[in-house]
Amino acid sequence: VQPVNRLLSQFAIPSIISMLVGSLYNIVDQFFIGQRVGELGNAATNIAFPLSTSCLALALLIGIGGSSAFNLAMGSGHEKRAVNIMGNAVVLLAGSGLVLSIITLLFLKPLLLFFGSPKAVLPYAMEYTKITAFGFPFLLLSTGGGHLIRADGRPRITMLCNLVGAVLNTILDALFVFGLNLGMSGAALATIIGQIVSGALAIGYLMHGKTVTIRRENLRVKWENVTRIASLGMAPCSNQIIMNQSLKHYGSHSIYGENIPIACAGIITKVNMIFMSFVIGLSQGLQPIASFNYGAGKKGRVKEAYIKAISIGAVLAVIAFFMFQFFPRQIISIFGDGSELYYQFAIRYFHVFLFFTFVNFMQPITSNFFTAIGKPKVGSFLALTRQILFLLPLILLFPLFLGIDGIMYAGPVAVCFIMVYRELRNFNPK
Repeated sequence: VQPVNRLLSQFAIPSIISMLVGSLYNIVDQFFIGQRVGELGNAATNIAFPLSTSCLALALLIGIGGSSAFNLAMGSGHEKRAVNIMGNAVVLLAGSGLVLSIITLLFLKPLLLFFGSPKAVLPYAMEYTKITAFGFPFLLLSTGGGHLIRADGRPRITMLCNLVGAVLNTILDALFVFGLNLGMSGAALATIIGQIVSGALAIGYLMHGKTVTIRRENLRVKWENVTRIASLGMAPCSNQIIMNQSLKHYGSHSIYGENIPIACAGIITKVNMIFMSFVIGLSQGLQPIASFNYGAGKKGRVKEAYIKAISIGAVLAVIAFFMFQFFPRQIISIFGDGSELYYQFAIRYFHVFLFFTFVNFMQPITSNFFTAIGKPKVGSFLALTRQILFLLPLILLFPLFLGIDGIMYAGPVAVCFIMVYRELRNFNPK
């Protein structure tokens, strides 16, 4: 039996790299679009971001749910059920990606307007999204399939699949956007080509795994597997839509206008994703260790792995906090130039909205931990706390009194609510 430290590094480091590489798809596009197209292009990628968030939510729902169910079944000695779960998860990933792609292409303009697109941004958003929508099935297969490959004991394969796609995306971005001057279309084409390659590599491995081999009969979807996967992987994504609508509405009534807040918030959200890639990658590295050992009845190792993951997450969070608080202008400048109002809003947004970065690491690791040990209700509740139960109502409420500044304060106050809630749960009056 390997020590928990070694196992955590073996699973977490490739998971973190995979998450970082995955976030590069958006970051790289944002960089090239910001340099070539400018502020309206940056705003357009943020308008399209809820669709990427939807893909990520589905990938986490099916990928984490499927991998947790797989590891729990394997840890309990039920190999036949485990391989059926994995096969069903692959079908669900491809199928849900295809459905999302069709819906997006059929209702493209109404969706982008619903996501909060200003009129000046809409043509750029449509040009970008009508191409990236074709890549949704492959994005789900590469992202969600990565969780399944990791559960099968090959985290480095997950890393390799994502790395190949991201490197290809970066090279093609430079060629299409700068070399061929294709603008938004070039960035979108580079993205989906990278996603297709990553998705194909993931499928190729899953068909010939390390511990199990998926056969045709394992792809036959069973309702009991679907409910098990869904119950273990529930994840939210609707707050991005409300955020864009609020930024557009209250921005138009401020000195910033409706375009600057959406453009800045999009960049800052994706920069924050880099930090969250470390945290989520850490939580994903914890997942197979916790699931397998919990299924095998080795709860001491489960506790040890959780405490070590939380400790590492705390160190990463403090580093990110200092970066966001002391170097916001330098970070935002990477993604192109803007007016002084543009920088003013971006710096303020960094300082206020991301103030509680130093405690944000706890929720993803803890919610994923409960999911991993087969307690999806607790994990789902923790996953919902900041994003839906607290952040979403505050995004709607605070701007009524504080205008555009209210959206910035919603982030740190949401974290305060969680901390108070956790403290009150442990408070026993004498």
